[in-house]
Amino acid sequence: MKMLIAILKDNHAEPVSQALTAANFRVTRVASTSGFLRRGVVTLFLGIEDGQVDEAIEIIRATAPEADNPQDARATIFVTPVKKFVQI
Repeated sequence: MKMLIAILKDNHAEPVSQALTAANFRVTRVASTSGFLRRGVVTLFLGIEDGQVDEAIEIIRATAPEADNPQDARATIFVTPVKKFVQI
């Protein structure tokens, strides 16, 4: 199992969240701030099976709007292993 953490601009998060949930991914969305100018960002957390990582990343890539500045990233994505998962 993996934890996918995607950080997006706050105004880009809605279409990405909708596309992921439409593809049957469960998404937890957390608003936060980032960077020098304290811009609004959203962090999406997805607990997914190892084989779903590429599909989730491709959905984010296809859905996140192009950045205003071509040098800016549309999303920053971390994929980390999950040793244990407990749902109570």
